[in-house]
Parts: sequence; C-alpha cells; structure tokens
Amino acid sequence: MLMNRTNQTEDDFSCYHPSVVSYRYFTVVLGCAVIIIGTVGNLMTILAFALQPQLKTRFNVLIVYLALVDLLYCIMLHPFSVDAYLHLRWRTGELWCSIYSLLFFVFNSVSIITLCLIAGARYLMVTKRAMFDRVFSDFGLPLLIISEWVLGLVTIAPLWRGNRFEKRMCICNIDQRMYHPYPIILLCFFFFGGMVCVGTFYLLIYIRVRRSSQALLRHRFNHRHSRKKPASPARDTNDSGIESSVANTCGCETSSQGEPAKKTDEINSETSSQSTLSSATAQSATECPSDVITTSPSPTSALASSPCSKASGEDEHVAGMCLAVLLGFVFCFIPFSLIMLLELVDKHYHPRVLLMFCLNISWLSSCVNPVLYAAMNRQFRQAYSVLLTRAAAPFTCLWPL
Repeated sequence: MLMNRTNQTEDDFSCYHPSVVSYRYFTVVLGCAVIIIGTVGNLMTILAFALQPQLKTRFNVLIVYLALVDLLYCIMLHPFSVDAYLHLRWRTGELWCSIYSLLFFVFNSVSIITLCLIAGARYLMVTKRAMFDRVFSDFGLPLLIISEWVLGLVTIAPLWRGNRFEKRMCICNIDQRMYHPYPIILLCFFFFGGMVCVGTFYLLIYIRVRRSSQALLRHRFNHRHSRKKPASPARDTNDSGIESSVANTCGCETSSQGEPAKKTDEINSETSSQSTLSSATAQSATECPSDVITTSPSPTSALASSPCSKASGEDEHVAGMCLAVLLGFVFCFIPFSLIMLLELVDKHYHPRVLLMFCLNISWLSSCVNPVLYAAMNRQFRQAYSVLLTRAAAPFTCLWPL
C-alpha cells in the first residue's frame, strides 16, 4: 500500500507526455538563456544605479526596483522551472511547489504595480512636479514599495491551498477547480486593469508632450517672423541719402568710435526679440512644466538651448523607454494571460505544447528590460559600458591588445 501511495505521489509531480518530449529541449535552452541574460542584465542595472551618481534619481529607483524583482524571478524561480522541464517532473517537493506558485503570482503582480507606478510617476513629473515630489518623497517611495508587496501577498495568499503541480504546463499553478471565479478576478484586476491604467498614463503623457512641442514650434516661428521685420533705427545720412556711418570707414582703426550706431541696432533688435520671447514663453507656460521654464539673457541662446525644448525632448525619450518596457511586458504575458483566461472561463483545454510555449514566452519579461535600457537610455548605456570595461580589465591585462 505504501508503494502504491509513493507511485501515485510521483505521478502527481510528473508531466511526461509524448508530445512534449522533444519540445522540452527548446524550453531548457530558452530557460538557461533567460537565467543568464536576466541575472547579468538586471544585476548590471542595479550596480549601475549604485555606482553612477547621475542615475541616482527617485524616478530611477522604480526602474531599479523593477530590475530587482526580475532578478529575484531569475534566481528563485527559473532554475526550478528549467529542472522540471528537463526531467519532465517536479523534483523539489510539495511544499516548494506551493511556495513557487505563490511567488510566481506575487512577483508578476508586483511587476505590474511597479509599471503602474513608473507610468504615474512620469506623468506627475511632466504635469505636476510638486505633487511628484510629495508622493515620491523619501518617505512616500518606500511606503509605496512596501504597499506593493502587501497588496500582492494579501490578494494571492488566499490561493495557497489551491497551489498544485500543473502537468499540462509542467509548473506549479493554481487549481482552477477550487477557486474558479477568484483567479479570473485577479487576472482581470492585475493584468488587464494594470495595462489600462498604464496605457492611460502614457496617453496623457503623449498629449502633454505633443502640446509642448507644438507650443515650442509656434514660439520658434514667431521669433523667426519677428527677426525678418525691417528695423528702423536712426541713422546719420548726408543730403544725398548716402549713409555716413563712422563705423564703415574707421571701424578697423578705432572700434570704440564705430560702436554707438551698431550698439543702437543691436539694442533695438534685442529688445524686439526679447519681447517676442517673453510673449511666447508666457503663451507656452501652461504647456511646459513650471520648474523648467526660465529666462535667458539672449534670445538666440534661448532658442538653441531652451529648457522647455530640452524638457520636452527628454520627456519624449524617457516616456518612449517606459512605453517600450510596458509593451515588452505585455507582449511577453498576453499569450499566457489570454490562454489562461480562456481555460478559466470556457473550460476549453488547449494542447500541451501551446500551453507550454505561451508560458515560456512569459519568461522573457524578466530579461528584456536591461536590453531596452541599453538601447533607449544613454545614461544606462554609458553605465553598462563602464561596468563591462571594469569587468574586462583583468582579462585585458592578461591578454593586452
């Protein structure tokens, strides 16, 4: 009888099926690549934040925190998933199976909430910087991070008794028969609700940045139009109408004598340009964040290095990077989320290989973010380069070029 119970327990943790015998090698290779790239990339992101002073901002704290969650995902969960696929059996016991399932959903929920915080923080930085300073202060930011874990644990903990080994996906998952409506509610709340929240923030950021860009274009057009207007300064002319400016004849010998008329033209032109700049700045004051609108002593320099222009370009760049992180997360998880939602609602069981493939694609979310940072953020790219140079220094000494 003991032998029968042991065999039954072993069968409960076995995911062997003829259709996945060959597919498992693809999963093992993909899982090992995700572990290596995710661990190295997310660790480099954390080290870059710790070692590079220009990256130590409150907004980047959320980026690094997301990297920390992905790093924990790669270290604590992926190795056991790869082992289960390699042997087509869960070999670490029932208790760790329940812990694995709990951590899997908690890590994913925390990642989604962090993406919402990143989008909300960026929106406040663009529109209401004072509120951003209050919400994401030295006290508020740790409180938000702690609240993420509390919310994830409180919502996922009731599913503890329903965690079991899912043979069709070869991982530990929630038993759909025990908590039929609750997993659907959690899936809609975290994944679909979170994506709608993040998408709304980025849409508002896009509208705001678009308006700022249009205001800047209007400002430049008005300035160029004002410079094309003919100036009418008082000039000394003779009876025939020919100018008799001293600067035209003696400018090389005595520059101090030729400056008054020239200064008069420059003062009139500068006064006209400054008045145009002031009106354009006042017009675009509602379009740009109040903490980046400053006055410039020269209209030309104001156009060349306008704080509003720099802020608008930076907002577009950072918002684009954050949007890429969101899209990467969505594209990685939407196949798995949709197929799980269909099985929860319709009770329609899909082929094992399709289930496993959708699950394996979701693994990429834990290693794709450092690649996006390196591709779209100059500061992170430079920090990665410094870290790689330092890491390669001992080998460079051994094998000099």
